[in-house]
Amino acid sequence: MYIKRSKNGEIEQLSREATADCKEFIELNSPELVAFIGSDEKAQVEALRSSDLEFVRVLEDVIELLMDRGAISFTDLPAAAQEKLMARQTLRQRANRVDLLSEDGVI
Repeated sequence: MYIKRSKNGEIEQLSREATADCKEFIELNSPELVAFIGSDEKAQVEALRSSDLEFVRVLEDVIELLMDRGAISFTDLPAAAQEKLMARQTLRQRANRVDLLSEDGVI
């Protein structure tokens, strides 16, 4: 695991992979890491969920880029993945249309 420390030297962020923020490697069985994970398990679970949602958007962008460059085609993806991508694109289009409206409903 990789961590980011606070100014006090305490773990404040955790990542499975090295990132711009989480550069320091720490062993999974490290007492410091075990204490951090156990200290506020609910907050950690929520942080992981938030990170997962952000990562989903990254994956969507990568898939779109690969399709734009012809590296893969939409039909190369499994049917379940095709359905999920189409559903998310539809939701995103609806959300973007809502953003076009001002508070008084005028575009």
